[in-house]
Amino acid sequence: MKIGLFFGSFNPVHIGHMIIANYMATHTDLDRVWMVVSPQNPLKRKAGLAKDYDRLHLVQLAIGDNILLHASNIEFGLPKPSYTIDTLAYLNEKHPGKEFVLIMGGDNLATLHKWKNYELILRDYHIYLYKRPKVELGKLENHPHVHHFSAPLLDISATYIRQCIKEGKSVQYLVPEGVFEYLEGSSVYR
Repeated sequence: MKIGLFFGSFNPVHIGHMIIANYMATHTDLDRVWMVVSPQNPLKRKAGLAKDYDRLHLVQLAIGDNILLHASNIEFGLPKPSYTIDTLAYLNEKHPGKEFVLIMGGDNLATLHKWKNYELILRDYHIYLYKRPKVELGKLENHPHVHHFSAPLLDISATYIRQCIKEGKSVQYLVPEGVFEYLEGSSVYR
């Protein structure tokens, strides 16, 4: 079984994330896409990050009954900050019969050289890349393990959604319906 790993803070998960996850699950050779909620990205500040289990719950709500997608908390029990190479090693040990592929945007490929042991990632794993407008992919663009896909993209961000929530503005249609309903009745991001 070939699993695509879509890592993210998902702070909060939004329609753009879900479009990419569903596209990769239905338009590629992947059998499933795991949306891996990252407790802390080593290249980002932790300030403003909702609690891990709140973000996981929102991803579960976003996925609903889609059997091709799975919300993963695999990094919650690993040392912080989370390094992709360590998570991959753990997943390979825990799931020896599965092949894991990374799903990432072009902005991540451009900074991949800053990741811990990025050479091992490129050597041992394939990357399914969705391009982002106006992002230079850098020297790894034509690496034989980097596969390009034209997933439909929306120009929305979790930062914008959090700002709207703080200002008391509606985020309906920017996030999946279940996520919207939950956020409306909760103090997350307020």
